[in-house]
Amino acid sequence: MEEPAGLLADAIDGLGEALTAVDAFDQALVAGLRRPQPAQAAGLADLAHAVAGTPLAARAAEAAGKAAAGAAGEDHFVALAAARTALLGSVHDALLVRAEEVTGRARGEEAGASPRGQEAVNLLAAARSWLSDVARSGWQGIDHDLVSGAAHVVSALLKDPDLRRLATLLDGFAAELAASCPGTALERVPARRWADLWSRAMLLTVPGAAEASASGEATGRLLPLGVDLQEHATAVQAQVHAVFEPADGGVPRLVHASVSAPKPDTVVGAGLWQLLRPHMSLLQAVSEGRSMDLDGMPVTAGGDLIWSDEHARQGEPADAFAAARVALPTATDAVTAPLDRHPARIAVPVFMEGYAARKDGDAVTFAVAGRPLAVDTDRIPAAGPLTPQAVAASGACIGLLRWDAGAFSVQPLAVETTVRKKAVAVHAGQWAGGTADKAGVKAEKAATDAVHVLRERAGRLLRK
Repeated sequence: MEEPAGLLADAIDGLGEALTAVDAFDQALVAGLRRPQPAQAAGLADLAHAVAGTPLAARAAEAAGKAAAGAAGEDHFVALAAARTALLGSVHDALLVRAEEVTGRARGEEAGASPRGQEAVNLLAAARSWLSDVARSGWQGIDHDLVSGAAHVVSALLKDPDLRRLATLLDGFAAELAASCPGTALERVPARRWADLWSRAMLLTVPGAAEASASGEATGRLLPLGVDLQEHATAVQAQVHAVFEPADGGVPRLVHASVSAPKPDTVVGAGLWQLLRPHMSLLQAVSEGRSMDLDGMPVTAGGDLIWSDEHARQGEPADAFAAARVALPTATDAVTAPLDRHPARIAVPVFMEGYAARKDGDAVTFAVAGRPLAVDTDRIPAAGPLTPQAVAASGACIGLLRWDAGAFSVQPLAVETTVRKKAVAVHAGQWAGGTADKAGVKAEKAATDAVHVLRERAGRLLRK
């Protein structure tokens, strides 16, 4: 991607205007929409104006008017969340077009969504009611009484497998709000992040709005590229990015498989793998540098493998860098599920080599085609041997192209570097299936002890 990489720094028409409208709405949520002030009304009007030429125009205009008058109902809040999501979706699409110009890969074809089963409408309504109360209070008006109202909703949602995505989102969102109570004491409000979480949760309360279920099956060879580990105080998720080569000789395509688990805040670092490992054999394959043979693995139109170990078995050794050099350029990119169209969710697998890595303090940049590309070292997990130092000494990198704070950056998943005059590959997910590394073993032992203590305490409480 050396030559087209310069495109990453070029401006994209309309991007700034769309983000300005989103920011205006986000600021309106800061003080809440119970008694909006003129500046908040203007922010709501800006959002409605930004989608004036879309099918959302009438609903957004009505919702903005009602909200500006302090009379918005739940349906109006849903409309505002939809307008904000649509705007960020347009930003996402424009950025993906630019990413495609850089990688030279085509995007897969859209497919119709699979119908979902009947959802618990009453539970969705309860979640929507709580989110509406949060919007009325605003971030500066949150208190423990308001935030605690999510607890019974989350508990009820967790009992339904189809609603656990919403339950997990609400649980994490409520935990962040609770840690920031009272809102009147906040010195800095994470307006964009909380509005993102609020909008996504609000749309997930609409029956049928959640991601489609499996739309096909995957049979063939899976070549892992790397693992993106994401950690929250209450949950952890590992997402494996890979190239799938169909057994029928069809065009290879990019897919991903995710596994997540709830976590106590005492389990950190390499100990996180203990929570994830039992649920996905793919993590073992990543650690051992192997492919996996899939047989009828359910997969969504967006390339998300709905992982089940009964549809997979260990394959032959497969080097991730060989796959990145040979298979990745010919693969088609996955389409994006409607609710995932957000610039913060852009994660385009790329392979880079021949760059000049530079380290300035804690910041690392790659000079590609004579232009700097920021390296997001903050996303490198502590649960593996990959470090910013290894990235700065690298000559090749498998990463995820991301966009944040107005610019593209690359998140390293693995690098090739030189250690004692030998080429060595270092992966962020190298300890996913287990490790003999001293630091990794120590962290895993600490996690084992912590989990054992928590289970013992839980057992005592249940016996009482």
